[in-house]
Amino acid sequence: MIAKILLVIAFVAVAVAVGIYCRRHTGTVDGFILGGRNVGPWMSAFAYGTSYFSAVVFVGYAGQFGFKYGISATWAGIGNAIIGSLLAWWVLGPRTREMTHRLQASTMPEFFGKRYNSRALRIAAAAIIFVFLIPYTASVYNGLSRLFGMAFALPYDVCVIGMAVVTCIYVVLGGYMATVMNDFIQGIVMLLGIIAVIVAVILNNGGFSEAIISLSQIPAEGSAMQGPFVSFFGPDLFNLLGVVILTSLGTWGLPQMVQKFYAIKTGPAIKQGAIISTIFAFVVAGGSYFLGGFGRLYEGQIEYAANGTPIYDSIIPTMLSTLPDVLIGLVIVLVLSASMSTLSSLVLTSSSTLTIDFINGNIIKNMSEKKQLVWMRGLLVVFIAISALIALFQYHSSVVFIAQLMGYSWGALAGSFLGPFLWGLYSGRISKASVWCSFAVGVGLTAVNMGLALSGGVPLIASPINCGALCMIISLVIVPVVSLFTPAVPFQIKPPTTEGAIDREYDRELAQEELESATASAAADA
Repeated sequence: MIAKILLVIAFVAVAVAVGIYCRRHTGTVDGFILGGRNVGPWMSAFAYGTSYFSAVVFVGYAGQFGFKYGISATWAGIGNAIIGSLLAWWVLGPRTREMTHRLQASTMPEFFGKRYNSRALRIAAAAIIFVFLIPYTASVYNGLSRLFGMAFALPYDVCVIGMAVVTCIYVVLGGYMATVMNDFIQGIVMLLGIIAVIVAVILNNGGFSEAIISLSQIPAEGSAMQGPFVSFFGPDLFNLLGVVILTSLGTWGLPQMVQKFYAIKTGPAIKQGAIISTIFAFVVAGGSYFLGGFGRLYEGQIEYAANGTPIYDSIIPTMLSTLPDVLIGLVIVLVLSASMSTLSSLVLTSSSTLTIDFINGNIIKNMSEKKQLVWMRGLLVVFIAISALIALFQYHSSVVFIAQLMGYSWGALAGSFLGPFLWGLYSGRISKASVWCSFAVGVGLTAVNMGLALSGGVPLIASPINCGALCMIISLVIVPVVSLFTPAVPFQIKPPTTEGAIDREYDRELAQEELESATASAAADA
């Protein structure tokens, strides 16, 4: 018990100390929400990875999909690494950094507003983020109750409030820079923790070969397949594919993920960050889903609902309950790391978006930079408090709406933003109408499907995960198709060149543009 308590205390102390240390970076709006756009590849890559893989993945998704699909659930982790990390960095990273620098955009709604020359799009994007991102923050607390109950016999309320307070302190004090520094530390904990846990669980089941043999003898409901949970594609390939698409492609349209590319220091750093982020994803996501694949070995020990359905959040804690105290302490710190890094990223994105894109210029005219920082810090506290209250309300009530909304959030956000953002980076022929169509499909299809499910009707798409995946695919298709028939927003795309990736060349280009602009202004005045 002492070892577990000391590990948690040390973790909390480091997180708060980092927040205090990073206060010097928070004097400007750009410094507070993007670290002055001066973040190196290692910190950017770890910030991306730790924001990507929260406790929802380690405890919820790994347990649920590992139980459903067996070892083949590892494909979700592989997809997260290749599509969600490597390709995201290669395809989005260079152009996102270059274009957000030129447009001086700090948030995704600000990017839409300036890229498509539309204040209405900017406000609409901010509203979508507010509606779907804030409730999603509550999901990061998932899994904490059973893990802390197993390790310390602490009530869920204490776990939630404690995590919220610590996160609030270091983010309010140190902003984005404190977040990425803590993400780097927390990422190291996650890497070490997942490796140690996988080894320990497999050894507890007699070693890898024995565990695979035992798993191969378990049948899948409704399937005549032999050894379904050790097969290459598992017992349900179609739904597994939906999981891979949602959890991998979804990151391309999530504002809290894309924002990591705004802040990276140099063009070459993106290439380094891509490799680091991909390796991190292979270990953490691949390892989590691989671990969850052995969940069927614990069928007789996990918790079940009254209707006989497994309580998926109980699977991973059950697998870990027999580990030594030191390893359990490491797992607690791992889950805290995953939860706090995701929570800090979500609330920082939400508070900056609401302040810059909604309050400034719409509710309060001509906000000074100092006032914007005050509002952001205030909203950070409010949003963290809201996330904790939603999590506690959900835990203590039988209301399922909030949990359902969390499940649909990824699909709604990425389904709305993926097409307009990706095509906006690569094509100068995209229209405002196509962006509105993408927003309407992403929010509309998600809301209708969720409404039908919650009202007791038959949803259009049975699985929320498949619904989200479909929204993203439609967004990618509908934007270029609608743009063929509607007037494009005039915009010159400047692809980053090999030379342009070098900072001194990039600075030279910007200086030349500023000189030309100043010369033109002087000529006009004359």
